[in-house]
Amino acid sequence: MTFKDFNFKENLEKAILEAGFKEPSPIQKEAIPHILAKKDIVGQAHTGTGKTAAFGLPMLNMLDGKNAEALIIVPTRELAMQVSDEIYRFGKLLNINTATVYGGQAYARQIKLIQSASVIVATPGRLLDLLRNNQIEIEPKFVILDEADEMLDMGFLDDIKEIFTHLPKERQTLLFSATMPTAIKNLAKNILNEPEFVTVTQADVTNKNITQTFYVVDERERDDALIRLFDYKNPKKSIIFCRTKKDVDRLSTFLLSQGFMAKSLHGDMEQKQREEAIRAFKSSKLEILIATDVAARGLDVNDVTHVFNYHLPFDSESYVHRIGRTGRAGKDGMAISIVTPHEFRTLQRIQKDIGSKLESQVIPNIDTVKNKKIDELKQNIIEQEVKDYAIKIVEDLKEEFDISTIAFKLASIIASTTYVKGNNNIGKSEIDIKKLLESLSKPGREDDRRSRNGRGGRSGSRNRSSSYGDRNNSSGSRRRDSSSSRTRGNDKQPRASRNRSRD
Repeated sequence: MTFKDFNFKENLEKAILEAGFKEPSPIQKEAIPHILAKKDIVGQAHTGTGKTAAFGLPMLNMLDGKNAEALIIVPTRELAMQVSDEIYRFGKLLNINTATVYGGQAYARQIKLIQSASVIVATPGRLLDLLRNNQIEIEPKFVILDEADEMLDMGFLDDIKEIFTHLPKERQTLLFSATMPTAIKNLAKNILNEPEFVTVTQADVTNKNITQTFYVVDERERDDALIRLFDYKNPKKSIIFCRTKKDVDRLSTFLLSQGFMAKSLHGDMEQKQREEAIRAFKSSKLEILIATDVAARGLDVNDVTHVFNYHLPFDSESYVHRIGRTGRAGKDGMAISIVTPHEFRTLQRIQKDIGSKLESQVIPNIDTVKNKKIDELKQNIIEQEVKDYAIKIVEDLKEEFDISTIAFKLASIIASTTYVKGNNNIGKSEIDIKKLLESLSKPGREDDRRSRNGRGGRSGSRNRSSSYGDRNNSSGSRRRDSSSSRTRGNDKQPRASRNRSRD
Protein backbone atom coordinates (compact mmCIF):
# COMPACT_ATOMS: atom_id res chain seq x y z
CA MET A 1 0.00 0.00 0.00
CA THR A 2 1.17 3.56 -0.78
CA PHE A 3 -0.20 6.99 0.04
CA LYS A 4 -1.56 7.23 -3.51
CA ASP A 5 -4.14 4.61 -2.56
CA PHE A 6 -5.89 7.17 -0.32
CA ASN A 7 -6.65 9.43 -3.33
CA PHE A 8 -5.55 12.60 -1.57
CA LYS A 9 -5.58 15.99 -3.27
CA GLU A 10 -2.75 16.45 -5.76
CA ASN A 11 -0.96 19.14 -3.75
CA LEU A 12 -1.19 17.03 -0.59
CA GLU A 13 0.38 14.09 -2.43
CA LYS A 14 3.21 16.39 -3.54
CA ALA A 15 3.80 17.48 0.07
CA ILE A 16 3.89 13.83 1.18
CA LEU A 17 6.51 13.03 -1.46
CA GLU A 18 8.58 16.10 -0.50
CA ALA A 19 8.50 14.94 3.14
CA GLY A 20 9.99 11.60 2.08
CA PHE A 21 7.00 9.48 3.09
CA LYS A 22 6.65 6.31 1.03
CA GLU A 23 4.49 3.68 2.71
CA PRO A 24 1.89 4.37 5.42
CA SER A 25 2.59 3.00 8.90
CA PRO A 26 0.14 0.52 10.53
CA ILE A 27 -1.75 3.26 12.40
CA GLN A 28 -2.00 5.31 9.17
CA LYS A 29 -3.28 2.35 7.15
CA GLU A 30 -6.02 1.69 9.68
CA ALA A 31 -7.01 5.21 10.72
CA ILE A 32 -6.94 7.23 7.49
CA PRO A 33 -9.79 5.40 5.69
CA HIS A 34 -12.09 5.83 8.73
CA ILE A 35 -11.26 9.53 9.00
CA LEU A 36 -11.84 10.07 5.28
CA ALA A 37 -15.22 8.35 5.78
CA LYS A 38 -15.97 11.08 8.39
CA LYS A 39 -16.04 8.63 11.30
CA ASP A 40 -15.00 9.44 14.85
CA ILE A 41 -12.10 7.24 15.92
CA VAL A 42 -10.16 6.13 18.98
CA GLY A 43 -6.58 5.39 17.99
CA GLN A 44 -4.34 3.53 20.42
CA ALA A 45 -0.70 3.81 19.37
CA HIS A 46 2.61 4.85 20.91
CA THR A 47 4.77 7.77 19.87
CA GLY A 48 6.86 7.27 16.76
CA THR A 49 4.15 5.26 14.98
CA GLY A 50 3.08 8.14 12.73
CA LYS A 51 0.01 9.39 14.61
CA THR A 52 0.36 13.01 13.49
CA ALA A 53 0.23 12.05 9.83
CA ALA A 54 -2.55 9.53 10.60
CA PHE A 55 -4.93 12.31 11.64
CA GLY A 56 -3.22 15.26 9.89
CA LEU A 57 -3.26 14.01 6.30
CA PRO A 58 -6.96 13.09 6.01
CA MET A 59 -7.91 16.22 7.97
CA LEU A 60 -5.96 18.46 5.59
CA ASN A 61 -7.49 16.67 2.62
CA MET A 62 -11.00 17.63 3.81
CA LEU A 63 -10.35 21.24 4.88
CA ASP A 64 -11.75 24.13 2.84
CA GLY A 65 -9.25 26.73 4.06
CA LYS A 66 -11.78 28.53 6.27
CA ASN A 67 -10.95 29.99 9.67
CA ALA A 68 -10.60 27.59 12.65
CA GLU A 69 -11.81 24.51 10.81
CA ALA A 70 -9.66 22.17 12.89
CA LEU A 71 -8.57 22.12 16.54
CA ILE A 72 -5.75 19.87 17.76
CA ILE A 73 -5.26 19.67 21.55
CA VAL A 74 -1.91 18.39 22.88
CA PRO A 75 -0.40 18.20 26.40
CA THR A 76 2.85 20.21 26.08
CA ARG A 77 4.31 23.26 24.35
CA GLU A 78 6.98 21.18 22.65
CA LEU A 79 4.41 18.81 21.19
CA ALA A 80 2.27 21.76 20.10
CA MET A 81 5.21 23.17 18.13
CA GLN A 82 6.07 19.77 16.65
CA VAL A 83 2.51 19.03 15.53
CA SER A 84 2.11 22.54 14.15
CA ASP A 85 5.33 22.18 12.14
CA GLU A 86 4.17 18.82 10.77
CA ILE A 87 0.74 20.14 9.77
CA TYR A 88 2.35 23.16 8.11
CA ARG A 89 4.77 20.92 6.20
CA PHE A 90 1.92 18.87 4.74
CA GLY A 91 -0.51 21.77 4.28
CA LYS A 92 1.74 24.46 2.80
CA LEU A 93 0.86 23.59 -0.82
CA LEU A 94 -2.85 23.70 0.14
CA ASN A 95 -2.48 27.24 1.55
CA ILE A 96 -3.49 26.01 5.00
CA ASN A 97 -2.33 28.26 7.85
CA THR A 98 -1.70 27.02 11.38
CA ALA A 99 -1.69 28.79 14.75
CA THR A 100 0.21 27.42 17.76
CA VAL A 101 -1.34 28.36 21.10
CA TYR A 102 0.31 27.75 24.49
CA GLY A 103 1.13 29.53 27.74
CA GLY A 104 3.99 31.97 28.11
CA GLN A 105 3.17 33.89 24.92
CA ALA A 106 1.27 37.15 24.43
CA TYR A 107 -2.51 36.68 24.26
CA ALA A 108 -3.02 39.41 21.65
CA ARG A 109 -0.56 37.86 19.21
CA GLN A 110 -2.07 34.39 19.58
CA ILE A 111 -5.61 35.70 19.12
CA LYS A 112 -4.51 37.44 15.92
CA LEU A 113 -2.95 34.20 14.62
CA ILE A 114 -6.12 32.23 15.40
CA GLN A 115 -8.22 34.70 13.39
CA SER A 116 -6.31 33.82 10.20
CA ALA A 117 -5.60 30.10 10.75
CA SER A 118 -7.46 27.05 9.47
CA VAL A 119 -5.76 24.75 12.01
CA ILE A 120 -5.25 25.59 15.69
CA VAL A 121 -2.79 23.51 17.71
CA ALA A 122 -3.18 24.27 21.42
CA THR A 123 -2.35 23.17 24.94
CA PRO A 124 -5.40 22.81 27.24
CA GLY A 125 -4.59 25.56 29.76
CA ARG A 126 -4.14 28.47 27.35
CA LEU A 127 -6.99 27.31 25.09
CA LEU A 128 -9.41 27.17 28.03
CA ASP A 129 -8.35 30.66 29.17
CA LEU A 130 -9.19 32.06 25.74
CA LEU A 131 -12.55 30.27 25.61
CA ARG A 132 -13.60 31.15 29.17
CA ASN A 133 -12.87 34.84 28.65
CA ASN A 134 -14.70 34.89 25.31
CA GLN A 135 -11.54 36.06 23.58
CA ILE A 136 -12.08 33.60 20.75
CA GLU A 137 -15.14 31.99 19.21
CA ILE A 138 -14.39 28.89 17.18
CA GLU A 139 -16.58 26.23 15.60
CA PRO A 140 -14.15 23.57 14.34
CA LYS A 141 -15.53 20.71 12.31
CA PHE A 142 -12.51 18.59 13.32
CA VAL A 143 -11.32 18.18 16.93
CA ILE A 144 -8.32 15.98 17.70
CA LEU A 145 -7.04 14.97 21.14
CA ASP A 146 -3.43 13.80 20.86
CA GLU A 147 -1.59 11.99 23.70
CA ALA A 148 -4.81 11.84 25.74
CA ASP A 149 -3.28 9.66 28.47
CA GLU A 150 -0.44 12.16 28.89
CA MET A 151 -3.01 14.94 29.41
CA LEU A 152 -4.67 12.76 32.03
CA ASP A 153 -1.33 12.23 33.82
CA MET A 154 -0.68 16.00 33.79
CA GLY A 155 -4.05 16.75 35.37
CA PHE A 156 -5.79 18.25 32.33
CA LEU A 157 -8.85 15.95 32.27
CA ASP A 158 -11.25 18.49 33.81
CA ASP A 159 -9.92 21.19 31.46
CA ILE A 160 -10.54 18.93 28.47
CA LYS A 161 -14.11 18.25 29.58
CA GLU A 162 -14.76 22.00 29.98
CA ILE A 163 -13.20 22.79 26.59
CA PHE A 164 -15.72 20.49 24.91
CA THR A 165 -18.61 22.48 26.42
CA HIS A 166 -17.43 25.41 24.26
CA LEU A 167 -17.27 23.37 21.02
CA PRO A 168 -20.07 22.62 18.54
CA LYS A 169 -22.00 19.36 18.86
CA GLU A 170 -21.68 18.66 15.15
CA ARG A 171 -18.05 17.77 14.61
CA GLN A 172 -15.72 14.89 13.78
CA THR A 173 -13.70 13.95 16.86
CA LEU A 174 -10.49 11.91 16.89
CA LEU A 175 -8.82 10.69 20.09
CA PHE A 176 -5.30 9.24 20.16
CA SER A 177 -3.68 7.71 23.22
CA ALA A 178 -0.82 5.31 23.95
CA THR A 179 -2.81 3.62 26.73
CA MET A 180 -6.50 3.39 27.58
CA PRO A 181 -7.04 3.91 31.32
CA THR A 182 -10.63 3.96 32.54
CA ALA A 183 -10.77 7.78 32.67
CA ILE A 184 -9.82 8.02 28.98
CA LYS A 185 -12.38 5.35 28.02
CA ASN A 186 -15.08 7.32 29.85
CA LEU A 187 -13.98 10.54 28.17
CA ALA A 188 -14.19 8.85 24.76
CA LYS A 189 -17.76 7.73 25.49
CA ASN A 190 -18.79 11.29 26.30
CA ILE A 191 -17.15 13.20 23.43
CA LEU A 192 -17.16 10.71 20.53
CA ASN A 193 -20.06 9.50 18.42
CA GLU A 194 -20.03 5.75 17.62
CA PRO A 195 -16.27 5.73 17.13
CA GLU A 196 -14.19 3.22 15.22
CA PHE A 197 -11.34 1.70 17.26
CA VAL A 198 -7.86 1.46 15.76
CA THR A 199 -5.13 -0.26 17.79
CA VAL A 200 -1.48 -0.95 17.12
CA THR A 201 -0.80 -4.31 18.80
CA GLN A 202 1.79 -4.86 21.54
CA ALA A 203 4.06 -6.51 18.99
CA ASP A 204 4.32 -3.08 17.37
CA VAL A 205 4.85 -1.13 20.61
CA THR A 206 8.56 -0.66 19.95
CA ASN A 207 9.91 -0.03 16.49
CA LYS A 208 11.64 -3.09 15.04
CA ASN A 209 14.24 -0.74 13.52
CA ILE A 210 15.52 0.08 17.03
CA THR A 211 18.28 -2.06 18.55
CA GLN A 212 17.86 -2.07 22.34
CA THR A 213 20.83 -2.79 24.64
CA PHE A 214 21.82 -2.22 28.26
CA TYR A 215 25.09 -1.95 30.18
CA VAL A 216 25.46 -2.62 33.91
CA VAL A 217 27.60 -0.24 35.98
CA ASP A 218 27.97 0.95 39.55
CA GLU A 219 26.25 4.26 40.30
CA ARG A 220 29.54 6.19 40.39
CA GLU A 221 30.45 4.95 36.88
CA ARG A 222 27.53 6.45 34.93
CA ASP A 223 29.52 9.40 33.57
CA ASP A 224 32.53 7.24 32.71
CA ALA A 225 30.28 4.71 30.98
CA LEU A 226 28.50 7.39 28.94
CA ILE A 227 31.76 8.90 27.65
CA ARG A 228 33.17 5.46 26.80
CA LEU A 229 30.00 4.54 24.86
CA PHE A 230 30.14 7.83 22.97
CA ASP A 231 33.77 7.13 22.08
CA TYR A 232 32.89 3.64 20.86
CA LYS A 233 29.61 4.24 19.07
CA ASN A 234 30.36 7.74 17.75
CA PRO A 235 26.70 8.79 17.42
CA LYS A 236 25.87 11.44 14.83
CA LYS A 237 22.91 12.88 16.73
CA SER A 238 21.65 11.67 20.09
CA ILE A 239 19.25 12.38 22.95
CA ILE A 240 20.19 11.55 26.54
CA PHE A 241 17.33 11.12 29.02
CA CYS A 242 17.66 11.86 32.73
CA ARG A 243 15.03 11.60 35.45
CA THR A 244 15.32 15.11 36.89
CA LYS A 245 16.01 18.66 35.70
CA LYS A 246 18.94 18.84 38.11
CA ASP A 247 20.52 15.75 36.51
CA VAL A 248 19.98 17.24 33.04
CA ASP A 249 21.81 20.47 33.93
CA ARG A 250 24.68 18.69 35.70
CA LEU A 251 25.22 16.25 32.83
CA SER A 252 25.06 19.06 30.27
CA THR A 253 27.80 20.96 32.11
CA PHE A 254 29.90 17.80 32.38
CA LEU A 255 29.63 16.91 28.67
CA LEU A 256 30.48 20.47 27.65
CA SER A 257 33.61 20.23 29.80
CA GLN A 258 34.54 17.08 27.86
CA GLY A 259 34.26 18.89 24.51
CA PHE A 260 30.82 17.68 23.39
CA MET A 261 28.24 19.95 21.76
CA ALA A 262 25.40 19.44 24.23
CA LYS A 263 22.41 21.43 25.54
CA SER A 264 19.70 20.92 28.14
CA LEU A 265 15.95 20.70 27.57
CA HIS A 266 13.60 20.83 30.56
CA GLY A 267 10.61 22.68 31.94
CA ASP A 268 12.49 25.25 34.04
CA MET A 269 14.14 26.79 30.97
CA GLU A 270 12.71 29.90 29.33
CA GLN A 271 10.54 29.06 26.33
CA LYS A 272 12.92 30.94 24.02
CA GLN A 273 15.84 28.84 25.30
CA ARG A 274 13.91 25.62 24.73
CA GLU A 275 12.97 26.63 21.21
CA GLU A 276 16.58 27.58 20.42
CA ALA A 277 17.84 24.20 21.72
CA ILE A 278 15.32 22.26 19.61
CA ARG A 279 16.05 24.37 16.52
CA ALA A 280 19.83 23.87 16.91
CA PHE A 281 19.33 20.13 17.38
CA LYS A 282 17.11 19.82 14.32
CA SER A 283 19.58 21.73 12.15
CA SER A 284 22.51 19.57 13.41
CA LYS A 285 24.29 22.56 14.93
CA LEU A 286 23.89 20.60 18.15
CA GLU A 287 24.83 16.91 18.36
CA ILE A 288 23.52 16.04 21.84
CA LEU A 289 20.27 17.02 23.54
CA ILE A 290 19.93 16.14 27.25
CA ALA A 291 16.30 16.09 28.31
CA THR A 292 13.66 15.11 30.82
CA ASP A 293 10.72 12.95 29.70
CA VAL A 294 8.11 15.73 29.65
CA ALA A 295 10.34 18.22 27.80
CA ALA A 296 11.09 15.74 25.02
CA ARG A 297 7.51 14.52 24.63
CA GLY A 298 6.58 14.78 20.96
CA LEU A 299 10.08 15.79 19.84
CA ASP A 300 10.12 14.78 16.19
CA VAL A 301 13.58 14.67 14.58
CA ASN A 302 14.00 12.01 11.92
CA ASP A 303 17.79 11.68 12.02
CA VAL A 304 18.39 10.87 15.71
CA THR A 305 20.77 7.90 15.57
CA HIS A 306 20.99 7.07 19.30
CA VAL A 307 18.91 7.44 22.44
CA PHE A 308 20.72 7.01 25.78
CA ASN A 309 18.88 6.32 29.02
CA TYR A 310 21.29 7.81 31.54
CA HIS A 311 18.71 6.67 34.10
CA LEU A 312 15.96 4.16 33.42
CA PRO A 313 12.51 5.75 33.57
CA PHE A 314 10.15 4.67 36.34
CA ASP A 315 7.50 3.32 33.96
CA SER A 316 7.38 1.40 30.70
CA GLU A 317 5.33 4.03 28.88
CA SER A 318 8.10 6.59 29.35
CA TYR A 319 10.65 4.07 28.08
CA VAL A 320 8.66 3.56 24.88
CA HIS A 321 8.27 7.31 24.39
CA ARG A 322 12.00 7.83 24.94
CA ILE A 323 13.29 5.26 22.49
CA GLY A 324 10.67 6.32 19.96
CA ARG A 325 12.82 9.40 19.31
CA THR A 326 15.16 7.23 17.20
CA GLY A 327 14.51 4.76 14.38
CA ARG A 328 12.01 7.12 12.74
CA ALA A 329 10.99 7.44 9.08
CA GLY A 330 12.17 3.91 8.32
CA LYS A 331 15.73 4.51 9.58
CA ASP A 332 17.64 2.31 12.02
CA GLY A 333 18.16 3.48 15.59
CA MET A 334 19.98 2.52 18.78
CA ALA A 335 18.48 2.66 22.29
CA ILE A 336 21.12 2.28 25.02
CA SER A 337 20.35 2.06 28.73
CA ILE A 338 22.89 2.50 31.54
CA VAL A 339 21.66 0.35 34.42
CA THR A 340 22.83 -0.25 37.99
CA PRO A 341 22.17 -3.53 39.84
CA HIS A 342 19.48 -1.74 41.87
CA GLU A 343 17.56 -1.03 38.62
CA PHE A 344 17.38 -4.64 37.45
CA ARG A 345 13.81 -5.07 38.71
CA THR A 346 12.72 -2.00 36.75
CA LEU A 347 14.54 -3.30 33.67
CA GLN A 348 12.78 -6.67 33.90
CA ARG A 349 9.39 -5.01 34.28
CA ILE A 350 9.99 -2.80 31.24
CA GLN A 351 11.00 -5.79 29.12
CA LYS A 352 7.86 -7.66 30.16
CA ASP A 353 5.56 -4.69 29.50
CA ILE A 354 6.91 -3.86 26.04
CA GLY A 355 7.29 -7.47 24.92
CA SER A 356 10.91 -6.95 23.86
CA LYS A 357 14.16 -8.25 25.32
CA LEU A 358 17.02 -5.83 25.76
CA GLU A 359 20.43 -7.29 24.93
CA SER A 360 23.02 -7.22 27.72
CA GLN A 361 26.43 -5.92 26.61
CA VAL A 362 29.73 -5.13 28.30
CA ILE A 363 31.25 -1.65 28.06
CA PRO A 364 34.32 -1.92 25.79
CA ASN A 365 37.77 -1.38 27.25
CA ILE A 366 40.31 1.15 25.97
CA ASP A 367 42.01 -1.20 23.50
CA THR A 368 38.70 -2.22 21.93
CA VAL A 369 37.65 1.40 21.42
CA LYS A 370 41.08 2.44 20.14
CA ASN A 371 41.24 -0.44 17.63
CA LYS A 372 37.78 0.49 16.35
CA LYS A 373 38.82 4.12 15.94
CA ILE A 374 41.99 3.07 14.07
CA ASP A 375 40.00 0.80 11.74
CA GLU A 376 37.60 3.65 10.98
CA LEU A 377 40.54 5.98 10.40
CA LYS A 378 42.14 3.54 7.95
CA GLN A 379 38.88 3.24 6.08
CA ASN A 380 38.52 7.01 5.88
CA ILE A 381 42.05 7.26 4.47
CA ILE A 382 41.28 4.60 1.85
CA GLU A 383 38.08 6.39 0.82
CA GLN A 384 39.54 9.92 0.92
CA GLU A 385 39.77 11.68 -2.43
CA VAL A 386 43.14 13.36 -3.03
CA LYS A 387 42.74 17.15 -3.31
CA ASP A 388 44.98 19.46 -5.35
CA TYR A 389 45.93 21.53 -2.31
CA ALA A 390 46.99 18.34 -0.49
CA ILE A 391 49.35 17.46 -3.35
CA LYS A 392 50.94 20.90 -3.05
CA ILE A 393 51.42 20.48 0.71
CA VAL A 394 53.18 17.14 0.22
CA GLU A 395 55.36 18.54 -2.56
CA ASP A 396 56.45 21.40 -0.30
CA LEU A 397 57.21 18.98 2.54
CA LYS A 398 59.31 16.77 0.25
CA GLU A 399 61.88 19.57 0.13
CA GLU A 400 62.65 18.84 3.81
CA PHE A 401 61.59 15.21 4.41
CA ASP A 402 61.44 11.92 2.57
CA ILE A 403 57.97 10.60 1.71
CA SER A 404 57.94 7.99 4.51
CA THR A 405 58.67 10.60 7.18
CA ILE A 406 55.91 12.82 5.79
CA ALA A 407 53.46 9.91 5.90
CA PHE A 408 54.42 9.02 9.48
CA LYS A 409 54.05 12.62 10.64
CA LEU A 410 50.64 13.07 8.98
CA ALA A 411 49.44 9.74 10.38
CA SER A 412 50.57 10.80 13.84
CA ILE A 413 48.54 14.02 13.57
CA ILE A 414 45.30 12.34 12.56
CA ALA A 415 45.85 9.37 14.88
CA SER A 416 45.43 11.73 17.85
CA THR A 417 41.68 11.29 17.30
CA THR A 418 42.01 7.68 18.45
CA TYR A 419 42.92 8.71 22.02
CA VAL A 420 40.54 7.14 24.54
CA LYS A 421 39.92 8.68 27.96
CA GLY A 422 39.09 7.03 31.24
CA ASN A 423 39.81 3.81 33.06
CA ASN A 424 40.47 0.66 31.08
CA ASN A 425 37.55 -1.33 32.49
CA ILE A 426 34.19 0.24 33.30
CA GLY A 427 31.06 -1.53 34.51
CA LYS A 428 30.22 -5.17 35.10
CA SER A 429 31.62 -8.13 33.19
CA GLU A 430 29.53 -10.81 31.49
CA ILE A 431 30.11 -13.11 34.46
CA ASP A 432 28.97 -10.42 36.91
CA ILE A 433 25.80 -9.74 34.89
CA LYS A 434 25.03 -13.45 34.68
CA LYS A 435 25.35 -13.76 38.46
CA LEU A 436 23.06 -10.78 38.97
CA LEU A 437 20.41 -12.30 36.71
CA GLU A 438 20.69 -15.63 38.50
CA SER A 439 20.33 -13.97 41.91
CA LEU A 440 17.17 -12.20 40.77
CA SER A 441 15.62 -15.48 39.70
CA LYS A 442 16.09 -17.01 43.19
CA PRO A 443 13.30 -16.26 45.71
CA GLY A 444 14.08 -15.03 49.21
CA ARG A 445 17.46 -13.55 48.38
CA GLU A 446 16.58 -9.85 48.59
CA ASP A 447 18.85 -9.11 51.59
CA ASP A 448 21.76 -10.92 49.94
CA ARG A 449 21.26 -8.93 46.75
CA ARG A 450 21.23 -5.66 48.67
CA SER A 451 24.54 -6.48 50.29
CA ARG A 452 26.14 -7.47 46.98
CA ASN A 453 24.88 -4.55 44.87
CA GLY A 454 27.55 -1.96 44.15
CA ARG A 455 30.41 -4.41 44.87
CA GLY A 456 32.60 -6.55 42.71
CA GLY A 457 32.67 -6.35 38.93
CA ARG A 458 35.51 -5.25 36.75
CA SER A 459 35.76 -1.75 38.17
CA GLY A 460 38.33 -2.68 40.82
CA SER A 461 38.98 -0.86 44.09
CA ARG A 462 36.34 1.53 45.40
CA ASN A 463 39.08 4.17 45.95
CA ARG A 464 39.97 4.20 42.25
CA SER A 465 39.98 7.73 40.81
CA SER A 466 38.44 8.58 37.46
CA SER A 467 40.00 10.52 34.60
CA TYR A 468 36.75 12.46 34.31
CA GLY A 469 37.05 14.15 37.69
CA ASP A 470 37.43 13.15 41.33
CA ARG A 471 34.28 15.03 42.36
CA ASN A 472 31.92 12.44 40.93
CA ASN A 473 33.87 9.55 42.40
CA SER A 474 34.07 11.09 45.82
CA SER A 475 30.34 11.67 45.92
CA GLY A 476 29.79 8.16 44.62
CA SER A 477 32.02 6.76 47.38
CA ARG A 478 30.03 8.63 50.02
CA ARG A 479 26.77 7.25 48.67
CA ARG A 480 28.20 3.76 48.49
CA ASP A 481 29.60 3.87 52.05
CA SER A 482 26.25 5.10 53.33
CA SER A 483 24.46 2.31 51.48
CA SER A 484 26.85 -0.27 52.89
CA SER A 485 26.30 0.90 56.45
CA ARG A 486 22.53 0.69 55.99
CA THR A 487 22.85 -2.84 54.65
CA ARG A 488 25.01 -3.93 57.55
CA GLY A 489 22.42 -2.44 59.89
CA ASN A 490 19.69 -4.48 58.21
CA ASP A 491 21.74 -7.64 58.51
CA LYS A 492 21.87 -7.17 62.27
CA GLN A 493 18.09 -7.03 62.53
CA PRO A 494 16.23 -10.19 63.58
CA ARG A 495 14.51 -11.91 60.66
CA ALA A 496 11.05 -11.13 62.04
CA SER A 497 11.90 -7.44 62.23
CA ARG A 498 13.17 -7.42 58.66
CA ASN A 499 9.95 -9.06 57.45
CA ARG A 500 7.79 -6.50 59.24
CA SER A 501 9.73 -3.59 57.74
CA ARG A 502 9.33 -5.00 54.23
CA ASP A 503 5.56 -5.48 54.74
